[in-house]
Amino acid sequence: MTRVRMNLFTSLDGYTPAKPTPNDPMGRDWGRLTETYAATRTFREKVFGETSGAGTTGVDDRYAIAFFEGVGSEIMGAGMFGLHAFPDDPDWKGWWGDKPSFGTPVYVLTHTAPRPSIPMEAGTTFHFRSTAIEDVLAEAAEAAGDLDVRVGGGYSTARDFLRAGLVDDLHLTVAPIFLGRGNRLWDDLRAFELTHQVTTEVAESGTIHVTLTR
Repeated sequence: MTRVRMNLFTSLDGYTPAKPTPNDPMGRDWGRLTETYAATRTFREKVFGETSGAGTTGVDDRYAIAFFEGVGSEIMGAGMFGLHAFPDDPDWKGWWGDKPSFGTPVYVLTHTAPRPSIPMEAGTTFHFRSTAIEDVLAEAAEAAGDLDVRVGGGYSTARDFLRAGLVDDLHLTVAPIFLGRGNRLWDDLRAFELTHQVTTEVAESGTIHVTLTR
């Protein structure tokens, strides 16, 4: 049965990065927030194509492996794709390079749709949609088949899906840092502990992995 999954990064004080720019597409502080994830062997292999086996292999890597397993389609916002970074460049294909790590259909939520789909290497095709998130989710679920739909982000897209109660499995990576700035992830979002089973695990790096499962 297809489930809706989401993986988010936050600081101990509940912030995610804000103010993305063309030179800093995920927002300032993103590097600090994702440092232990980016250090894992799985991330370095899947995202950077590294084959040396370098990288951490403990608890953080176990969650990194799970991130890439069993996903049949992806949903993300226009900002995560990078759609507005170079709006006047007709050849701009997003931040993800010629061979994105998704390997699935990716549905990009944007008010500028309809736009032509963009096929990439290794099975990724970006599709652009401006319909309600429930309609996009239905299309993504059909494309996923027996696999899961992963909702990527960014911040606004994640909150829309959480607010609508559409997320079955949420993995929250809590970096052991205090940002003191950015977007407040959980403002006005309440009571997930009443609808989801909550488990926590602390990695060797000090990162806290919080899993909420419906």
